[in-house]
Amino acid sequence: MESLVIAAAVAALIVFVVLTELAAAALPVLIVICLVPPAERDSLARLLAAADSGRRLRLWPALRVAVVRRRTELSGRSRGAHR
Repeated sequence: MESLVIAAAVAALIVFVVLTELAAAALPVLIVICLVPPAERDSLARLLAAADSGRRLRLWPALRVAVVRRRTELSGRSRGAHR
């Protein structure tokens, strides 16, 4: 009985770790899909590809770069509009 409880606890821990890893991988992509307008997804994809040339996509640092670039673009447009 005790070995069954230990096996169940180990199995539950493994399932928890796997589900956590899947959520960590999918959540940033879902956020981008939900929050980025369709017209800007192509340029964001190109920016992410340029910002991260590694084999594994490091999405959060690349998104920070994308946000800074987008804010710079928007502030440049707003300054030009006020002149």
